[in-house]
Amino acid sequence: MAVNTSPDSPLPVGEVSRLIGGWIERLGAVWVEGQITQLSRRPGAGVVFLTLRDPSYDISVSVTCYRQVFDAVADVVSEGARVVVLAKPEWYAPRGQLSLRAAEIKPVGVGELLARLERLKKTLAGEGLFAAERKRPLPFLPQLIGLVCGRASAAERDVLENARHRWPAVRFEVRNVAVQGVHAVPQVVGAVQELDAMEEVDVIVVARGGGSVEDLLPFSDEQLVRAVAACRTPVVSAIGHEPDTPLLDYVADLRASTPTDAAKKVVPDVGEEFERVRLLRDRARRCVEAFLEREERGLAHALARPSIEDPHRMIDERAEQVAALADRARRCLGHRLDRAESELTHTHARVVALSPAATLRRGYAVLQRVDGHVVRAPREVAAGEPLRARVAEGEFPVRVATDAHGDARAHGEAQADAGARGHGAARTDAGAHAGADARNDAGAQVGTDA
Repeated sequence: MAVNTSPDSPLPVGEVSRLIGGWIERLGAVWVEGQITQLSRRPGAGVVFLTLRDPSYDISVSVTCYRQVFDAVADVVSEGARVVVLAKPEWYAPRGQLSLRAAEIKPVGVGELLARLERLKKTLAGEGLFAAERKRPLPFLPQLIGLVCGRASAAERDVLENARHRWPAVRFEVRNVAVQGVHAVPQVVGAVQELDAMEEVDVIVVARGGGSVEDLLPFSDEQLVRAVAACRTPVVSAIGHEPDTPLLDYVADLRASTPTDAAKKVVPDVGEEFERVRLLRDRARRCVEAFLEREERGLAHALARPSIEDPHRMIDERAEQVAALADRARRCLGHRLDRAESELTHTHARVVALSPAATLRRGYAVLQRVDGHVVRAPREVAAGEPLRARVAEGEFPVRVATDAHGDARAHGEAQADAGARGHGAARTDAGAHAGADARNDAGAQVGTDA
């Protein structure tokens, strides 16, 4: 039932959403057919989310169902499967989103067959036949390519023409077999095993054009999958079109979306390789030229250094410096020796001038008692006491005399000892008086008048 509205009396968004929900609610539960494009099964969640798509009109709708509903067909339904769903449309007003609440899901057409294939896929995967570490790399440029395809088929023409266009010298070993029907599996298995036994074959391509699920069933056969898994030669699967994924795609070393794509992946393009070689050669030349230019600049810079242009320059400069330093050291040492000699001369003169021997040479004498004590005053000696007089040239004995005034005089009765005391006999004059003054230095000399 239409709703009357105008620019002056519009409906609020909430009201429009409510009306849409009411209209959708009247539709009730319906059976819907489509292809599952997205599937989300969150661990522990009680709801499974799917996206159902109509390939003919490119329209999709969200579907939700309880986990127990989906678990009933989980083994046969996956992304890409076509299903029929009994669902009730629901309108989520806060977001303005339409979805379907599924109450039952059934596979379309060959559901039982697909379920069997799915179980086979899980079994083979559990054995490790689809493991990535089993995949072998293809040779860069195969010398001989084995091709398994239908007789005079479009797949054979696409592979041969595209491969020879990319690399004209490539060679093929073709095996024409039945690619559908009851004889397809044994013929394809026999051709693959025959090509694998040929030492000169570098890679095997199994190709077939598009077709229905039933047409592609031979390439999901367990016997063929195990035969390909046992091959020592790398195998490329080029079955159907992009959406088609037979079990051969999982066990092959490389999956090609189409036979044309297989030719592109197996054989390199000669033009591209020539261009790549040219680019690499140019790059190598530029690298070598840049290296040579850099080394030439470095060599020129090194040769321009003074140490290279005049190798003896540094030695000459250092020789002049060494000579200057040696001359300076010689002058400094001479000055120090001269100064030390002058100081030594002055010191020697002072020592000589201050020595007791110098005093004695000026005519002084030192009087000593028998015990060696120096006489410093007349009162220290007695009349008639023998003394010893020391002069510059030796020593001689004297005796103390007493004059009329009581002064002590030395009576020169000394006679020099033979060869040990001094020079000849010395005699003191009667008027020789003992020096009265005494010195306190180390010699304490007493002056005597001759």
